[in-house]
Amino acid sequence: TGVVPFVALLLLQRRPVAGRALLVTGPGCPGHGLCRSNVQEQTRRQVALLNATAQDLFSLYLKCQGEPFSSETDKLCNPSSIFFPAFRVNRTSERKEVMVAMYKLFAFLNASLGNITRDQEELNPTAKELLDRLHNTTKTTRGLISNLTCLLCKNYNVFQVDVSYGESSKGKSAFKKKQQGCQVLRKYVQVIAQAARILLPHLSPP
Repeated sequence: TGVVPFVALLLLQRRPVAGRALLVTGPGCPGHGLCRSNVQEQTRRQVALLNATAQDLFSLYLKCQGEPFSSETDKLCNPSSIFFPAFRVNRTSERKEVMVAMYKLFAFLNASLGNITRDQEELNPTAKELLDRLHNTTKTTRGLISNLTCLLCKNYNVFQVDVSYGESSKGKSAFKKKQQGCQVLRKYVQVIAQAARILLPHLSPP
């Protein structure tokens, strides 16, 4: 628990551990001058891309885990028991509130993807297509986080956000690692669709 600036958060995102940073505003917003002129359009495209590829990533993950995940998906991949950041914004929410919620969501997701990728490199080292998809999704997510950081700093002078990271799978059995990845990715498919519906109108050109 503590106050952690965005720069530190960006370094923490691959760590699948609990961590929090206090949401504050202030004069010390770092790096927003480095935002690209098309940062809003780029952010919109990244959210749309993640939404468009989420289901394929989940399906490929299932395929690579083999049985019983392929035949008992609903039972084994039910995400109701796992932690996922609360997402209580909607289309009528203030834009700042939406941006902060998005940052929390994608910071959590980025850490979770790092966790899943590490496990799959160990459990399925020859599953090149899956590993490539995981790496590409992580790359897009990191870019999105960077752009959200810029938008929050530039537009709202917000440079610290309260974030939470998911449970690490280190030390768990191979089955539990596969199951945790399956649960997280299934929840991701659901949440990214909701996030896209809410965020994209806020990022559309006037």
